[in-house]
Amino acid sequence: MEFAESIRKKCAACFREFNKMEHLVDHMRTSYHSLHEPTCVLCNKHCRSFDSLREHLIGPLPKQECNKLFKILGCKFCLSILESPHALKLHQHRCRFSGVNYGTMSRPANKSTTVVDNGFSSHVVALACQMVDGGGNNESMDVCARVCMVDEYENIIFHVYVKPPISVPNYRYENSGIGGEHLRDGMPLKQVQRRIEEFLCNGEAMSKIRSPKAGKARILVGHHLHPLLQSLHLQYPSFMIRDTAAYPPLMKTNKLSNSLKYLTQTYLGYDIQAGVQDPYEDCVATMRLYLRMRNQVHQREDYPQASDPRNRNNFAPSRQSELERMSPEAMLAISRSDYYCWCLDSM
Repeated sequence: MEFAESIRKKCAACFREFNKMEHLVDHMRTSYHSLHEPTCVLCNKHCRSFDSLREHLIGPLPKQECNKLFKILGCKFCLSILESPHALKLHQHRCRFSGVNYGTMSRPANKSTTVVDNGFSSHVVALACQMVDGGGNNESMDVCARVCMVDEYENIIFHVYVKPPISVPNYRYENSGIGGEHLRDGMPLKQVQRRIEEFLCNGEAMSKIRSPKAGKARILVGHHLHPLLQSLHLQYPSFMIRDTAAYPPLMKTNKLSNSLKYLTQTYLGYDIQAGVQDPYEDCVATMRLYLRMRNQVHQREDYPQASDPRNRNNFAPSRQSELERMSPEAMLAISRSDYYCWCLDSM
C-alpha cells in the first residue's frame, strides 16, 4: 500500500517524487511537461532540453539501464535508438551531415556581389550577417558588413556586402575576411533593409501578418536574431522567428544559449567557423537545425500550448481537490508546453 502511494506521488514525466499529492500538483502546474519535450525512448523520462537528455543517456552520471543500450544502438546526433547495429550504421550515415552543400547556386565570391532569386517558393528563409567594428564609446559597436539569406533547400536567395553608414575603425579581417575594398561598393543599409523585408513579407503588409500558417509571409530562421535584426534596423513579428539560440530544446541544461558552433557539431555532426566566418555556412547550419527540430514526429494535440485560453483551466487552483485525486499519467495528459514546438510548423 505504501509503495503504491509513493508511485501515485511520482511525476509521470520527469519521475520526481513528492511527499504529498498537493506538491505533485504544484509541480505539474509550473513544469509544463508535454509530449513536445525531448524524451528518452527507453524509459520515457521527459527532459527540458536535448542536452539534458544527452546527460541522461551518456553523461557523467547516466541512468545505467539506458546508457548500456544507448552505447550499442543509440545515435549520438538525434538521440534515437535503432533496432540493430546494422540499422544504426545506416541511420547515422543519413543522420550526420557532411559539411555545407552549396546547393544549386555557387558560393558567394569574396567580392561585392549580389545574388538574388525572386522566383523561389520556400516558406522558410535563414538569415546570417558578418559584423565589423563600428567604433562607439568602447570601440565594440557591431556594424553589419555582409548579409546572406538562404531558402530551406540551401540555395542562396540574397547575398550582399553592406556599405556601412559610419566609419569602420576595425574590419576584424582575421575573422571576417572583410576589408575596406569589399564595402566600398556595397549596397546601402536602407536598401538592404528594404530587400530583406520584401523577402520576408513576400507581398504581405507587415501589419497584416498574423500567423506562420496563414498568409504569404515567411518564417525567419537564424542564431541570436535579435541583435542581428537590431544591427539591420529591422523588426519582424516574434511568432514568425525561429531562433536556434533561444529554442528551449537546444539550450543548455542551465537554460543559457549554446553557440551555433556547438549546436552544429553536436546535432549535425560537422564543424563550422574554423578561421574566417562565412554567413552562408551559418545560414545553412541554422536551417538544418530548424529542419531537424521541425521534422520531429509528435502526437497531434488540438491546443498544444499552455498559453492557449482553452487550457487556462487545466491546472486552475479551483480544481485543486480534483487534481489531487488524479493519477500522475492523467495530469500529464492535460499538461501543455510553455514554448512553441517547431514540429507545429509542419502540421
